[in-house]
Amino acid sequence: MTTSLQDGQNAAGRAAARDSPLAAQVCGAAQGKGDAHDLAPAPWLHARALLHPPDATRRCVADRRKKKDLDVLEMPSIPNPFPELCCSPFTSVLSSGLLSKGNSRKKQVIKVYSEDETSRALEVPSDITARDVCQLLILKNHYIDDHSWTLFEHLPHIGLERTLEDHELVIEVLSNWGMEEENKLYFRKNYAKYEFFKNPMYFFPEHMVSFATENNGEISPTQILQMFLSSSTYPEIHGFLHAKEQGKKSWKKIYFLLRRSGLYFSTKGTSKEPRHLQFFSEFGTSDIYVSLAGKKKHGAPTNYGFCFKPNKAGGPRDLKMLCAEEEQSRTCWVTAIRLLKYGMQLYQNYMHPYQGRSGCSSQSISPMRSISENSLVAMDFSGQKSRVIENPTEALSVAVEEGLAWRKKGCLRLGSHGSPTASSQTSATNMAIHRSQPWFHHKISRDEAQRLIIQQGLVDGVFLVRDSQSNPKTFVLSMSHGQKIKHFQIIPVEDDGEMFHTLDDGHTRFTDLIQLVEFYQLNKGVLPCKLKHYCSRIAL
Repeated sequence: MTTSLQDGQNAAGRAAARDSPLAAQVCGAAQGKGDAHDLAPAPWLHARALLHPPDATRRCVADRRKKKDLDVLEMPSIPNPFPELCCSPFTSVLSSGLLSKGNSRKKQVIKVYSEDETSRALEVPSDITARDVCQLLILKNHYIDDHSWTLFEHLPHIGLERTLEDHELVIEVLSNWGMEEENKLYFRKNYAKYEFFKNPMYFFPEHMVSFATENNGEISPTQILQMFLSSSTYPEIHGFLHAKEQGKKSWKKIYFLLRRSGLYFSTKGTSKEPRHLQFFSEFGTSDIYVSLAGKKKHGAPTNYGFCFKPNKAGGPRDLKMLCAEEEQSRTCWVTAIRLLKYGMQLYQNYMHPYQGRSGCSSQSISPMRSISENSLVAMDFSGQKSRVIENPTEALSVAVEEGLAWRKKGCLRLGSHGSPTASSQTSATNMAIHRSQPWFHHKISRDEAQRLIIQQGLVDGVFLVRDSQSNPKTFVLSMSHGQKIKHFQIIPVEDDGEMFHTLDDGHTRFTDLIQLVEFYQLNKGVLPCKLKHYCSRIAL
């Protein structure tokens, strides 16, 4: 088992060492570590009892055996050309072992929900992981696999939710639910699931990180992340948190300290002396959850709450509730706890989609599309006979030309005899053309937009477009940057009888919202960063 773990780490390191120094350092530190475990004897090795025939038939059996021995002696001795195939003492044992293992994989039915509360029932084996469930739903619904699809455990009765790690056994998680609880599994995107491996500088603020030993010089966020994955050194996360007192409704602001052995709080100000530190919670028997409505459900001072919940069935009394002052602080605490709890397993989950692809890194791999989409080819229908465009440069130029021609259709005047002009048709077309886009969410509120972006990860460039509630017939671009959500008004402007959309008071104008989104996906412009990931709502 140790050998396979090291092989997986080596493969992950080779796949990303070219572009990520963290990958080379982490995987190099992981080699050579681990304890060797002896395999337990197989439970299906039993001594076979001898069967004795009754006395009445023992003589007949002896005569048959003697006759069989004589026949064998009379046959010529022919050497066995394949002794390793039929003389191995382990052949029958392995076959029976595999057979028993195959028969023991019982199947169960689980139900998975999407954001619009549509659900899908799946019959899955008892040892299926969260990653396997996501892959199954991606294949069944023909979604693009961009490695951000995630399974969430949702506990509505106490207002908590957590990300199921890719290696977790789903049936084991469901077995810890109470019979009267209406818990759910949600399937949606989470762009922030492994973002701390790509951009650790956004997750570990300097004022919250310290080190148990003295270090010379500054330590980069990448080195901090490596320390979390190492078994010899570790950084300390510290800061003030609001803690809910056991059995009470009141909250108390206390100084907390996160170490590899668990979470502690100081009984004397910000002192870190051992005599002033008191144990609060450990990670082995608990899971870390995020509070969805801390103020409403638990009377928390802010909505940036998280808690430790035992991974066995239990009620609200077993929860250890905490609350941070801001989203960045909560993200730092939750990320550090995940790293200390799962360690190298979390890094292997992150590298799993890229293993076995030599010469590719996590930064250079594009999302996998469905088979039908990959089988499309560029065609030229301009001549008498159609032909396949094999030159990639020609295919790209044709696509751009067709796209521009398609956008200009609404701008052309249709002629005389009272036919409609460009302005009337263009406005009608452009007002409806964006409704089919997955990033457009029509009449959702500001709070709903913020909730949707938070659900799918506060990563720079996550965005959606919605109708403005304060200004009719206008739109709003909502996006995340620096773990904060910002809203930009899309203003309509009229020029020479035509309507345009703009974000910068008319300096850059677009005939429709699709042009606007595509432009800011390639250019930063007046935005704090480029548009990278759109929030979408799916139906299962």
